[in-house]
Amino acid sequence: MNKVTLAEKFALITEYWSPKIAGELNGQQVKLVKFKGPFVWHHHEQEDEMFYVFKGSFMMELRDKNILLEEGDFLVVPKGVEHRPNAAEEVWVMLFEPAATLNTGNTNNEFTKNELDII
Repeated sequence: MNKVTLAEKFALITEYWSPKIAGELNGQQVKLVKFKGPFVWHHHEQEDEMFYVFKGSFMMELRDKNILLEEGDFLVVPKGVEHRPNAAEEVWVMLFEPAATLNTGNTNNEFTKNELDII
């Protein structure tokens, strides 16, 4: 059992849209990721996702509205809801989701990460 210092872990991340596993509990993973620019529209058929903004801000685009998330905010996107994170500037985000969650959900493209590194 070791403590995790988020700023130190985020400093190890050098690419955008490539989640890293920072912890695991009860079949869930705590993932850290840096965003910049738009992601891909997608949804997750079986999993809810939690996005917590550690540093910066981003817009969670939904088909019917946009939600601005700033430092200290979090949002739970329910399963089945199509969404697209979009960050004008670099943002550091912590994700909390089931271990089996694929980052691009129902979409496979250049953003898809089938295997995640542990940091």
